[in-house]
Parts: sequence; structure tokens; C-alpha cells
Amino acid sequence: MSEKWTERDVPDQSGRVAVVTGANTGLGFETARVLAERGATVVLAVRDVEKGKQAAARISGDATVQELDLTSLESVRAAAADLHGTHTGIDLLINNAGVMYTPKQTTRDGLELQLGTNHLGHFAFTGLMLDLLLPVPGSRVVTVSSLAHRMRSTIQFDDLQSERSYSRVAAYGQSKLANLMFTYELQRRLGSLGTTISVAAHPGVASTDLMRNVPAALRFIAPVMVSMMSQKPEMGALPTLRGATDPEVRGGQYYGPEGMGESRGNPKVVESSPESHDRTIQQRLWTASEDLTGVKFPV
Repeated sequence: MSEKWTERDVPDQSGRVAVVTGANTGLGFETARVLAERGATVVLAVRDVEKGKQAAARISGDATVQELDLTSLESVRAAAADLHGTHTGIDLLINNAGVMYTPKQTTRDGLELQLGTNHLGHFAFTGLMLDLLLPVPGSRVVTVSSLAHRMRSTIQFDDLQSERSYSRVAAYGQSKLANLMFTYELQRRLGSLGTTISVAAHPGVASTDLMRNVPAALRFIAPVMVSMMSQKPEMGALPTLRGATDPEVRGGQYYGPEGMGESRGNPKVVESSPESHDRTIQQRLWTASEDLTGVKFPV
């Protein structure tokens, strides 16, 4: 293996099945592309099926499309049911899809859009898919968080859906903190089983479509910051790919770029905020997530 981990270090994935959410563009597409090129059967789980088909056509390998709208729990359940009908086991579930800095909106189920999509949609999807992962040795759940989990971020249990006040930056930070808390609590629940592990990753500052909703106050400086600090999606996908495929990965690890401020560079194990490791809040968030989604995990 090279000193700096690159996509060339992704081991052969032949015989493995990977489901990647949000795989029609950006980080998700690059993740799906590399896995398929290494021999995996890849499912692009996307909201827009036509865009998914166009993305699958650009991938060299076995890539299929599954409709999945994380803003609809009905769609999440339907997608999980479809995948149970077509696959007897899943090796990799990569929770990559997300929205960022959106104006105040709700999901079809009335949940705040960023928390509802980035965390609760993936929480429900993972819970409904986990029985396909648990029997598969070496299977992994990889959830994509963000540097923003440190920005004005806390889990606001007294206003979890941002109904009393809304900050698009704080709501995004909360959703990405929730991704990490979910990863760590899931790993604790999986730990004694010995087959499936839960891992997190973040892309640093990646130049993707998510930047389109940057707040007005940052709109003029964001392009400059992005051009100076960001990296292309194929580099931003490397922490996810390492978390998904490196044989040395351990459950509960968090991967991000090695460069200054974790903004860019090749992937390595990084540390998340102290808040993300608060077990009491993790467990409280888990219970709240079960209540909001109606999904109970088999662990």
C-alpha cells in the first residue's frame, strides 16, 4: 500500500454488494464509480431515477439504480423492501446523500429538512437494511459527516425540528453531529456481534453541488474559500472509500483528509468533537430517532 492512501489502494471488491445513497453526483458518484471499477455490484440509491441512470451509464462496472427519497419515510421503506427483493446480503451501506444550508423547509413527514434528510432518513434506511448486512462477514455501514459538525452544533432536543428558530448553518451542523453520534451508538450496538462495523467519514472541503445553498452572508467569500481550500470530488470521496474498504479499518473510526484543518488531502483517521462522543446524548438521540421514524433496529 502507498504511503498516502489513494483509490489505487482500494482492494478487489469482486463479489461484494454496495448500496450508495446520493450516488448520481459528487462524492457519492465517485464512491460508486471506484467500487464498481474494483468489481463490486453497486446500487445507486437516488431520488431522481433518470439522473441515476445517466450516472450508472458513466460507470464502468455493475451499477444499478434504486429510487430512494430520504425526505420521505414511505420512500425509504419502499426502497428497503425493493432491495430485500433483489439482494440476499449487503456488504457495504454508504450513507452519503445529503442537503446543506437549505432555507427552512420540512420533509414530506414534517421533519426539518436537513436533519430529516441527512440523519433521520439514513437512520431509518439503515435500520431497515441492517438485517441484510448482519449475516455478512466484513460488512460495513459508512456514514458521511462533515467538518461542520463542530460549527454551532449541538443537538437541540428542546427544538429538534427548528420550529421556534431556524439557522441553516446551525441546522446543518446539528445534522452532521447527529451522523457521528449515530455512527458511534450503532457501533456500540454492533460490537458484540462481530460481523458488521459502523464507520464515519468526511470529505474535508469538497467542491460539490451542496455549495449552492451557501448563506447570503458567505456568498461572496465562499467561492474564494472553496477555490483555495477545496478538493475535487474524487479526492473528497477517499475518506469514505477508505472507511468502506481498507482491511485495517476498525468499527467506530472516523476518516478525513490529512491536510491542514482536515480541509483537503489523503485520508487518515481523524478525531471528532468532544460533543460527538457524549454517550448520554447519543442514546437520547437514538431514542428520539426511533420515535420520529418509527424504525427499530435489530441490534
